[in-house]
Amino acid sequence: MTALPATGLGRLPLIGFIARDIARDINVIFYMLTIVVTLVTLAVMQWGVVALAMVALAMVPVMFCILIAITRG
Repeated sequence: MTALPATGLGRLPLIGFIARDIARDINVIFYMLTIVVTLVTLAVMQWGVVALAMVALAMVPVMFCILIAITRG
């Protein structure tokens, strides 16, 4: 298998390998989503509503970017 060129997100050290994995196999998104939901569930079980509030607070910039992307077309 040949290596994919490092363009766009592939150049970022933190999420580059994830972007390359998604380019090779789209099912990685569903695996990552399952892991994130499991981690949030475990955090809420451990720390309660505080963990849920921290997750919601972390999602504010993400949703803000999504809304900007929707309005720009």
